[in-house]
This record gives sequence, C-alpha cells and structure tokens, in this order.
Amino acid sequence: MYGKGIGPQGLGGPMNNGYTIGKGNSASGDCGCDHSPLHKTAAWTRKEGKDSKGGLNAKGVASYRAEHPGSKLQTAVTKKPSELKAGSKDAKRRKSFCARMSGMPGPMKKPNGEPTRKKLALDKWNC
Repeated sequence: MYGKGIGPQGLGGPMNNGYTIGKGNSASGDCGCDHSPLHKTAAWTRKEGKDSKGGLNAKGVASYRAEHPGSKLQTAVTKKPSELKAGSKDAKRRKSFCARMSGMPGPMKKPNGEPTRKKLALDKWNC
C-alpha cells in the first residue's frame, strides 16, 4: 500500500527498512543511485552488514570502506589471546580494541536480559 520504507514508521527514522530520502550522506552527493528519491543506506548501518555474534561481517566492512574511501577498517580478531603471537599486529589490534571498547559507557544487557551489541563485540574479540 505505501511502498517499501514508507509508512507509519516514517522515512529517515530507525525503522525505515534501510531507505532514506535524498542523495545519501556523501559530501559530493554522488551516491551512484541514479539520484532516486529513495536511497538505500549502506549495509554496515543495517542488519545485513552486522554479525549476529557482534561487530560487522565482511559485507558490512566492505560497505563501510566503500562509503569512506581511505578507511582501513578490518573484521574482528577472533583468535584466542593464547593463539596469538605476543606483540604481533593482530595481538596489538585486539589489545587496543579491548582497551577502547571496555571503557565505553552503556549497559552490557538489554532490559529483556539479552546482551547488547557492545557485549557481543567484546565477547567476539575475546576481551
């Protein structure tokens, strides 16, 4: 009846089926979408780009890097600390991420008892 992304939830809100009005968020306005009034948001902002176990999946990382040229975003270091060589690049990335993310404000559980995305990410990185 209303079309994809249009309805009581409104466009541009958190429940918009991945669509926004306009040319996108890029400064140049070049989004490669034929300048349609309905523009699908990047996968890293939607469920299909997020890993159910926390963090972004490969598709999410690829869409983030496409939207942010020059970005060096990588997927998570999921090896256990005991399997990583001390002082290696992966060990340093993991340690740095854990230090940053552990200090972030916010709960580790939702009101319904499920873990938050923060908790899932920390678990995935073995923090």
